[in-house]
This record gives sequence, structure tokens and C-alpha cells, in this order.
Amino acid sequence: MKIGMCLPYMERKFPREDILAWCRGIDEGGFSTVACGERVTGHTFDMRVLLSAAAAVTERVKLMPTLYVLPMHSAARVAKEMATLDVLSGGRTALTVGVGGREVDYRAIGAPFERRHARMDEQVAELRRYWSGEPPFPGADELGPTPVQPGGPPIFAGSMGPKAVRRAARWADGLYSWSGNGERREIEGQLAAARAAWEDAGRAEPPRRLVGFWLSLADDGAARLSQYVFEYLKVFGEEPARAVAKTMTRSTPDAVRAALDDMEEAGAEECLLVPATADLAEVDRAAEILARR
Repeated sequence: MKIGMCLPYMERKFPREDILAWCRGIDEGGFSTVACGERVTGHTFDMRVLLSAAAAVTERVKLMPTLYVLPMHSAARVAKEMATLDVLSGGRTALTVGVGGREVDYRAIGAPFERRHARMDEQVAELRRYWSGEPPFPGADELGPTPVQPGGPPIFAGSMGPKAVRRAARWADGLYSWSGNGERREIEGQLAAARAAWEDAGRAEPPRRLVGFWLSLADDGAARLSQYVFEYLKVFGEEPARAVAKTMTRSTPDAVRAALDDMEEAGAEECLLVPATADLAEVDRAAEILARR
């Protein structure tokens, strides 16, 4: 199983030198992917800019938005951004798309929250048309640039509910499954649902299987992990966020190793580590775990 890492894009203290050190550390540390999520409201760094910086200072790792909240944006703009990133990285990109759950982000940029699932279905088809060279409308020029990867980057669906997974089976190359605490039973259930949905959709190949979970390997990692998860989820209600935060346990090397073993045994092809802090120790200590697997 491959192992990637997400940049700590929600952290307030994440200066230029640390951003570049994180990107280089992931590239040099045996990881498969450098990822970054998208949020608009709250103190967060822009996903597109961070991944562009990563493309410029890395040579090996894949670059992946996890996830790009596609219905908040123009498909034409996303197609152009991702094609440019594919060129900048020499063809090292993949794309995870989803509808997100933060209506405040849609509102902040003036995007409608309604019909977001249906719009995403339509937008994925648009992305692939644009990457194949079709213009956005008759008489227009193609969008360009042409991605390095023929047909464009692979597209994963950040979908968890049964209905969303069935929709994704019609257009996604694979599924990004999530278990906040890296629980094997949760991932096994999601992957089984994905396999069934792909079969029902008549797909010849099974879905590619990407998973992720939260962790912290920094000093005082247990408390910092719990606080991070609470801050991440409190937009959905402070009491539910506090309850989930208390269940987080992946804050020691042994606990992270156990979760990685469980993800691999559940059938994951790649696992993305989502760290709770911007401490460079997160990268260094995770790299040590990779070196011993």
C-alpha cells in the first residue's frame, strides 16, 4: 500500500519556509502523494496555490486535491487549473472531487448549494471533454493547456453515502474513503459498497481505492489531534464535534502503524495521512514509520 500525506493547510503558523520544507520532506521521505484539501471560510491556505508550490519544489510525488469542492466552481476553470498543474508537475497529478458539507463556503463565494450532486455529475463530464480538447461551446477556442496525462488526471470521488457512491460509480476512476480514526471496519464497509456499485454500474474494472485518516505524531500529539478535529468539525455543532474529537487515538507511532496495517488489510491501495499540526516532526516521524514497514 502506498502512503501519502496532506499539507496542514488549516494551520495559522505555516510560513513560507515551513511550506516548502513540508513539500520537500514529503517528496524525499518515501511518500506517494502530497495532498491538500479545500476550504474557503476559516483560516486556511488556498489549495491551488499550495499544490502549485509543491509542484515546483518536488520531483517524484503525486499532487492531489483532496478534495476539490467541484460544485462551488466553474468546470472550465477547474479543468484549466488542473491541466496547468499537470504540466507544471510533469504529469504527476490526480484529482479528488466532492460536494463538501460546508454551506458557508458556497455562500462565501456566491455559489448555489442546491443541486450540487447533480451539478458535480455534469461537471466531471465537462472536465473530461475539456481535457480531450473540446471547446467550451461551439465557435470557442479550446481551453488549454493539454494535460501531460492523456485524457487528463484520474478522478476520484470523495463520496461516502450509498447514493453518492452509486452516482460516482458512473464516472469516477476510484473512491476516496474516509475514517477519521483509521478504523478498519469503516473502511471495509465503504470499499465493499464501492465494489458493489461499480459492478452494478457495469464497470469492467474495480474502483481504485484511496483512503485517509487523521493523526498527529508531534509532541503532545494526543491533545493537539483532539483539538484539531474539534476545530475542523465544530461548524456542524460543538457538541458533536467534541464527541468525535474524544475518539481520536492515532497519536503515537504504534497507533499509526496499526491503522496503516488495518487500511492495507481492508484493501486500500493508498492511504493519505492527514496531520493535525504543522510541525515538521509530523513528516519526519511518519517517514520513519514508512521506512520500517
